[in-house]
Amino acid sequence: MSHLEDLLCEYYEWQGYIVRRNIKVGRLAHGGWEGELDIVAYHPQTGELLHLEPSLDALSWATREPRFQRKFRVGAKYMKDVLPWIERRKRPRQIAVLVSRGNGRKQLGTGEVRTVDEFVTEIRDAVRQGGKMSGGAVPEQYPLLRTIQLVDSGYYKTPT
Repeated sequence: MSHLEDLLCEYYEWQGYIVRRNIKVGRLAHGGWEGELDIVAYHPQTGELLHLEPSLDALSWATREPRFQRKFRVGAKYMKDVLPWIERRKRPRQIAVLVSRGNGRKQLGTGEVRTVDEFVTEIRDAVRQGGKMSGGAVPEQYPLLRTIQLVDSGYYKTPT
């Protein structure tokens, strides 16, 4: 698992989502699997269902397009197997998390494109709202988020 996947999983768990990661789906008769879903997150109160595929690759868009089309198709096909209590027709919000958007690309396959920097900014801003660690530390089971809080907001004083 990558550091980026760890950070995204921590963030969504901290936000109240049920998170599954690196799930092999679609067992093939001859062995192996049809695919692996990097991150699936479900929020029980809102019903939001997410399928995230983070990648730090340096592939061309022509190579990425069919790769992510397949990832998201497999994800939609097997979502019910990953979270059996959700409605069969419920479609996940699919997100490719990439280093860049290229020329402003907003879609990749059936998923939206978000950059690593956009996500890290969102995460930092959410952690920042909790203030200094002395007044409300991020729970200890989220070490990456706690590190962001310590670096960004400080323990007693804001770092300079």
